[in-house]
Amino acid sequence: MSGPYLSTVADTIQSAIAPVFLLAGIGAILNVMVARLARIVDRARTLEEIHPRSTGPEHDRHVWELRLIDKRISVINMAIFLCVSSALATCFVVALMFVSRLFGLHVGGIVAVAFVVSMLLLMTCLIYFLIEVRMSLGAIHVRAELLELDSR
Repeated sequence: MSGPYLSTVADTIQSAIAPVFLLAGIGAILNVMVARLARIVDRARTLEEIHPRSTGPEHDRHVWELRLIDKRISVINMAIFLCVSSALATCFVVALMFVSRLFGLHVGGIVAVAFVVSMLLLMTCLIYFLIEVRMSLGAIHVRAELLELDSR
């Protein structure tokens, strides 16, 4: 039994370049989301330290923000899960491309479905990411009393 021809392997590598670039992009998105998760966790730890000493409206704001942070952690965690799932599906596409080319299998339909699944997972990941970003904006707005705006 002879091994695969170099031209076959080279052609497969050329065909796999697009999904590999997609993997690089997914990695960059994943890096951003993990950094956001770290920032959320840092903020939660800070609030957990000062929360027991707070009173009145400040205490209520800390409780509100901690609840929001808890929701944000869940949303960004789901986004990370979906992003990693998309990357795994993309890796599956690349592996299938090589296996099909090397062994002469006709699995084009499976490759197409796996790629569509990868794109759907990535789109869902980005939607969750957008939701988390929108949630974070609710916690960032400066309270009106701190702006000391008086009607002039």
